[in-house]
Amino acid sequence: MPQTVTQEEVFEALKTVYDPEIPVNVVDLGLIYDVQVNDDNNVYVQLTLTFPGCGMGPHIAQQAEWAIQDVEGVEDVEIELVFDPPWSPDLISEEARSQLGI
Repeated sequence: MPQTVTQEEVFEALKTVYDPEIPVNVVDLGLIYDVQVNDDNNVYVQLTLTFPGCGMGPHIAQQAEWAIQDVEGVEDVEIELVFDPPWSPDLISEEARSQLGI
C-alpha cells in the first residue's frame, strides 16, 4: 500500500522554495494559502505572490511544484496562483520578520 502524503510533508517541502527577491521561504512569507492532499496522494496548493504583477510568479510556482514532487508518494501536483485575498506583510511569520528585521 502506498505511503500517505501528509500536509506537514508538503509544507516542509515548500519551506525549501524561496522568493528570489526576498531571502525567506514561501511558507514563512505567508504565500501559501491552502494545501490539500487527497486519498490518491494528489496535492493541491494555493499560492499567492507578494504582488500580483510579480514577474517571478511562474518561477516560484514551478519551484514549488518541483519541491512537492520530490516528496515520497506524491502522485500529482496542482499549483494555483491566487490573488484573493491579497498578500500582506501581516502574513509573514515571526521567524521571518526577525530575519528581515521587521
